[in-house]
Amino acid sequence: MSAHVVVTDLTKRHGAVQAVRGVSFVIARGETFGLLGPNGAGKTTTLECLVGLREPDEGRIEIAGVDVRAAPDAAKERLGAAFAGSALPDQITPREALRLFGAFYREREEPAVLLARFALTEKADVPFATLSTGQRQRLALALAFVNRPEFVVLDEPASGLDPQARHELHAYIAAMRREGRTVLLATHDLHEAEKLCDRVAIIARGKIVAAGTPQELAAGTTSFEDAFLRLVADEAEGTRT
Repeated sequence: MSAHVVVTDLTKRHGAVQAVRGVSFVIARGETFGLLGPNGAGKTTTLECLVGLREPDEGRIEIAGVDVRAAPDAAKERLGAAFAGSALPDQITPREALRLFGAFYREREEPAVLLARFALTEKADVPFATLSTGQRQRLALALAFVNRPEFVVLDEPASGLDPQARHELHAYIAAMRREGRTVLLATHDLHEAEKLCDRVAIIARGKIVAAGTPQELAAGTTSFEDAFLRLVADEAEGTRT
């Protein structure tokens, strides 16, 4: 499969803290790719650089051959993103939010289509403040699809969801794969990553310490979780010696 997303030597500092240190990975077209790591590992900073919310200090990012840093507007036409904890004004309705976000793109999906797809039709005209956590998460996904993206970035999408809402979310992500969309899923939920991702990269202390399929990374250990914990521990130990 051809490369769809290429990240090369990405570096980002927050003051004296180097949050991302030379991160590189490639995501194939149509692949669901996981970025895994403990809290503070650099996952969200990497994603924010990738979607144009932060300017990297160094490195190159390409989406479908478009240089994100050189042509950010062209890159944003190709991607959609849903970040953990995203919020909207209390009184805006899902229908209004979809119309507003869609106005920023040349190509956009009709609100009614997205409301139906993400089971929000009955809540289309109620204030955002009245939505449950699961409904807000579904709206975040709907907003990520407003420009019909070929590449979707999801940052901790299951955070705070109850088991039923989590099951629904996993079904949406599986549907993205069937549609041939490229997905980057950042999560610290190892079972979620093992279930949904074709390949994963493990990030610790701002750098990639391993990459491959969950089965490849689990080889020689009792489970994928054990492999993850060992790799993160080895990186932490390496910084102390």
